[in-house]
Amino acid sequence: MLENKYDHLKTEKGKYDTWKEKGYFASDNRSGKPHYCIVIPPPNVTGKLHLGHAYDTAIQDIIIRYKRMQGFDVLWLPGMDHAAIATEAKVVKKLKEQGIDKYSYGRENFLGACWDWTHEYAHTIREQWAGLGLSVDYSKERFTLDEGLNNAVKRVFVDYYERGLIYRGERIINWDPAAQTALSNEDVIYKDVEGAFYHLKYFIDGTDRYLDVATTRPETLFGDTAVAVNPKDERYQDLIGQYAVLPVLGRKIPIIADEHADPEFGTGVVKITPAHDPNDFEVGNRHNLERIVVMNPDATMNENAGPYVGMTREECREQLLKDLERDGILIRIEKITHSVGHSERTGVMVEPYLSKQWFVKMRPLADAVLENQKNADSKVNFVPERYEKIMNHWMEITYDWCISRQLWWGHRIPAWYRGEEVYVGMEAPEGEGWVQDEDVLDTWFSSALWPFSTLGWPEKTADMEAYFPNDCLVTGYDIIPFWVNRMTFQALQLTGKRPFKDCVIHGLIRDKLGRKFSKSLGNGIDPFDMVEKYGADSLRYYLTTDVALGTDLRFDEIKIASTWNYINKIWNASRFVLMNIEDLKEISLENLKAEDIWILAKYNKVVRSVSEHMNKYEFNLASSELYEFTWNSFCDTYIELAKDSLKDKATASVLYTVLTGILKMLHPFMPFVTEEIYQKMPLKDAESIMIAPYPQFDPAFDSELPEIKENVLAIDKLIEIIKETRVLKAENNLKPSLALSAVYDGPLAFSDALRSLLDKMCHLTLCEAIEGETLVRPLSEGKLIFDLNKIVDKDAEIQKIDKELERLAKEVKRSEGILSNAGFLAKAPAAKVEEEKAKLKSYQEAVATLEAKKKELVG
Repeated sequence: MLENKYDHLKTEKGKYDTWKEKGYFASDNRSGKPHYCIVIPPPNVTGKLHLGHAYDTAIQDIIIRYKRMQGFDVLWLPGMDHAAIATEAKVVKKLKEQGIDKYSYGRENFLGACWDWTHEYAHTIREQWAGLGLSVDYSKERFTLDEGLNNAVKRVFVDYYERGLIYRGERIINWDPAAQTALSNEDVIYKDVEGAFYHLKYFIDGTDRYLDVATTRPETLFGDTAVAVNPKDERYQDLIGQYAVLPVLGRKIPIIADEHADPEFGTGVVKITPAHDPNDFEVGNRHNLERIVVMNPDATMNENAGPYVGMTREECREQLLKDLERDGILIRIEKITHSVGHSERTGVMVEPYLSKQWFVKMRPLADAVLENQKNADSKVNFVPERYEKIMNHWMEITYDWCISRQLWWGHRIPAWYRGEEVYVGMEAPEGEGWVQDEDVLDTWFSSALWPFSTLGWPEKTADMEAYFPNDCLVTGYDIIPFWVNRMTFQALQLTGKRPFKDCVIHGLIRDKLGRKFSKSLGNGIDPFDMVEKYGADSLRYYLTTDVALGTDLRFDEIKIASTWNYINKIWNASRFVLMNIEDLKEISLENLKAEDIWILAKYNKVVRSVSEHMNKYEFNLASSELYEFTWNSFCDTYIELAKDSLKDKATASVLYTVLTGILKMLHPFMPFVTEEIYQKMPLKDAESIMIAPYPQFDPAFDSELPEIKENVLAIDKLIEIIKETRVLKAENNLKPSLALSAVYDGPLAFSDALRSLLDKMCHLTLCEAIEGETLVRPLSEGKLIFDLNKIVDKDAEIQKIDKELERLAKEVKRSEGILSNAGFLAKAPAAKVEEEKAKLKSYQEAVATLEAKKKELVG
C-alpha cells in the first residue's frame, strides 16, 4: 500500500539504481526491434549541471522513455565534452591558487591535472544525471577526448587536409587576450558599450593640410599602413597617391583609393590597419600593404607602439589621447554606443588579431548542406520548422572556420614542422627534427562528430548500422550556429547522411522578468535545489510542459509547487483506488455501467490524443490534455461516481485500467512517482513501468460508436446537472444533503440507474412535473425546472432584497451628490473622481440585479 502522504524524497530513493542494475537503460542492436537513438548533448566537465542542461535532458528522457514503452530498442548515448577553453581556465586558476604556473609546470603535468579535474566532475555529472532520472545507456558512455574519438578527430583533420578543406594561413582572427587563444566567430558575443569616434589629424606629407580621420580604436594607429578614400569621392581625388604622416611615429603612409571607404559615412576617410581589422586586412591584400601587429597576445602594446610599449591597450588609449590633445592632433571626440565583441568564455573584449592559424574551408561544406535541405527525404527536420532558417542563413553567409586554439587541453593538431616542411598525419613522421604543432583544435571540431564518432565511426560498427543517422537531437536555439550546423555539414561530408532526422529546438530559460540568468544579476537557479525541495518529477514536468517548443520559458518556482500538488493529487487518488482493488484477480470489462463506459471512452480518446502530441514533440499539449483528464474526469468525477459500486468487478477493472494507463502516459514525464505507484498495482504487465507497453487506442471504446456515444452524452449531461444543482444550493445557502426535485427538459432520456446515481450524487430527483412556482436553470442543451418553494422562502427573501435596495439607494444618492458638486470635480484628483464614478456604476448595477430578482420572486 502507498504511504499516507506523498514524500518525493522517499519515493525517488533507490529507484534509479534498481533500473540501472536491472539493465532497463541498455540498448540492444540485435534485438530485432525497431531502433531509436538520441545522443546526449555532452555537458562540459567544468562543474555542476545547470538548469538549461536539466531542461535539455528532461525532454530527451521523455522521448526515450516514450519510445522504449512503444517497443523500440532505444539507445540514449551519454557523454561529456572536454570543453577546452573553460576547463583549461579552471585548472589554470586552481594551479595558480597553489602557486603553480602552467608553463613552468609543463605540458604533461598540466594535462594530468586536467584529467584529474575531468574525473572529479564527471563523477558529479553522473550523480546529477541519476538525480534527474535520466535513462541513459552507461555502457555506451563517451568522452570527446577518449581514444576512439581522438582517432576520429585526427582522421577527419588528415582527410580534410589532404582534400584541401583544411589549410594553414595568416588571417585576422578573434583573439581572446585572457585565455590567449584564437576564437571562432560563434565564440564571440556582442555587447552594446559606450565608445567614441576619435577624430584625428593625419597631415598630408609636406603640407599644412590634413585629413580628418575618425577611429574608435586610436591605440591601433601604430599599425596603420595606409589611409583610404573612395575612388569616386571628388573631395580627395588630388590626394590619391600622395602620403599622409602617421601621428606620433611620423611614418609616411600612402593615401589609397578603395571602395571600402564610404563617402557617405563620416569624413569619407578611413585608416587602414591590416593586422588589427578584418576589413582592413582585405584592403591590405588588395593593395599589398604591410601588416604591423602592435599588441602582444595578452593585449599589451608591443615594441611597434613606440613610447607606449608595455602598456595595456586601455592604458595606451588613455595616455595617447592626452598626448594627441596636447599636440593639437585630436580634433574632437564624438560619443557613440556601439556593438563590441567579447569572449563568450572569459568575457573580455576580443581583439581582432593577425595570426597564423588552421582553418576549415567552409564554402563547399555549407553548399552541400543547403542543397541537402531541399530534399524532404534526407534533410534535417527542425521542430519548430521556423528554426531551419537560422541554419540555412548561417550556411549562406558562412566564412572559413578558425579551428586552432592556443591551449594544451584538447585534441592536439596532428601537424609537424621541420623548417619550412609541414607534415600532417595520424602518427608522427619518421626522421629527426620534427616538432608537433603546440595548438589544439576548437572543441566544436570534435563535438561536430558526436552523432557518429560515438557510434564507432570511422569503423563500420553494428551501432553505426543500427543507430545512425540518429533519430533526434534536442537542444536550444542558441546552439544552432555552434553545434547543430557543424554536426550537419560534418555528417554530410563524412558519412553522406544527415546526422539526425529531427532537430527539436527548445527556448531559453529566463527569470520571471524575462532576463537571462547571470551571476551579476544574482538570479541563478540550481536545479538540484528544486529537486531537493519538490522532487525530480516536479522539476521535469514543469520544465517540459510549461511552454511550447522553441519558446522561452520564464522560470517560476510557484509552478513547480503546483506540479507537486498535481502529483499529490495523483498519489491520493491512486491510494484510494489501490485500497479498493487489492483483491482484483483479473480484468473484466463486461457488464459495464454507463459511467464505466463514459470514463473508458474519455480515456481512450486521451490515449489517442496524447500519443499524437507525443509523436509531434508537443509535450505541453500532451500534458495539458492528460492533466485535464486525470484531475477532472478521473479523480474528481469518475472516482466519485464509482464510490457506490467499488465492490463490482467491472468497476474495479475500470479503475485499474484507467489508473494504469494514466501512470504509463505520465511515466515519461514523472518516472519516479509512476514507478512507485505501478509497483503497488495488483496486476502488472511488466516488471517495471519503464518497460511496460504504452497505452493503445481501443476501437471498442471509440466515442464515435453509437452505443458508446449514447452513454458518453448521458453521463456528460448527468455531470452538468450535478454541477448545476450543487451551484444552486451553494448560491442559496442550502445544505448539500437537501433533497430537491426538478423536471429535466432536454433531448436525453435517463435510465433508472442514472436517476438513482443522480440522487446519490446531489440528492436530486427527476420528476415529470412541478406544481406551483418554479425556478428555471438553463443547461447547455435543455433546462432544469426546480420547485421554487423548496429553494427560497419568498417573503423572507423579498424582505432581504428590500433592505439591501434601501441601503443601495442611500449610496447612489450620496455618490450622485458628490459627482454633482462642482467644487469636488474641480479640486479632487482625477483618479479620485474616476473612483467615485466607478462606485456609482457598481451601486446602480447592484440595484438593477436585485430589482430583477425581486420581480422574478413576486411574479
